[in-house]
Amino acid sequence: MKIWYQSYVDYEHGAEYWDELRKHLDKIVDPGTQVDIKGITPHDNYAHAIVEFRCAREVICNAVKAEREGYDAFIIGHFQDAGLYEARSVVDIPVLGMGEASMLHSCQLGQRSGIVTINRRFIPWFHHQIGKYGLKERVTGVHAMDFEPGQILSAFGSDERLEEVRALFETQARPLVEQGVDVLIPGGGIPMLLFSQLQDHRVDGAPVINGIPIVVKMAEMAVRLRELIGLGISRTSDYVKPPLDIIEEFMAHPKGL
Repeated sequence: MKIWYQSYVDYEHGAEYWDELRKHLDKIVDPGTQVDIKGITPHDNYAHAIVEFRCAREVICNAVKAEREGYDAFIIGHFQDAGLYEARSVVDIPVLGMGEASMLHSCQLGQRSGIVTINRRFIPWFHHQIGKYGLKERVTGVHAMDFEPGQILSAFGSDERLEEVRALFETQARPLVEQGVDVLIPGGGIPMLLFSQLQDHRVDGAPVINGIPIVVKMAEMAVRLRELIGLGISRTSDYVKPPLDIIEEFMAHPKGL
């Protein structure tokens, strides 16, 4: 099994993160599964919807490339899931989003989940995601720390910095737990990977989930189900597939002037 793992950071700006991610992925995949990490340049370097929109276009193109290069599944390793629905509409291989996968799995661990994102500018985006996924009654709160996407990378390799980020996370998480949240979701692949060093990480009894193994295992399962029973994406509504010439036009159109 071959999986394309789409990071929104490139190796030049996130080498330490990519190296740690590579080690983490190697530990969690099933025997015979190959996961290739791919980046975006320019990377996601500022918490804003327009940056997500720019990255989403490249992600959609990359999903098409992944299918054409023989990958069995495509993972958006970025909590905001920018381009997720559009990517699903243009390829037949399974496309999984870290944000959606994390929220769906959290529903099996508790009745109410809360997200702690790295930057308050992501809060409106996350509320849009929660609504799009139909989870407003299950994912009931979003709080924020105060980092740009690249800043938290400095915590890798530093126990002192890890503790600082954990303390900031818990400061935002505790009010959510007090309001009745059962499960806590770090709002991003970078903090999820950072906290993967903390076994059975909890805040006042509420588990803090790591969406990286969740989305990878969901991708492996989606590939197996497709092989076993032919289960694949619905083409009746949100994921209607456009004609090939429309896909080719999108792939060929310049990204900017």
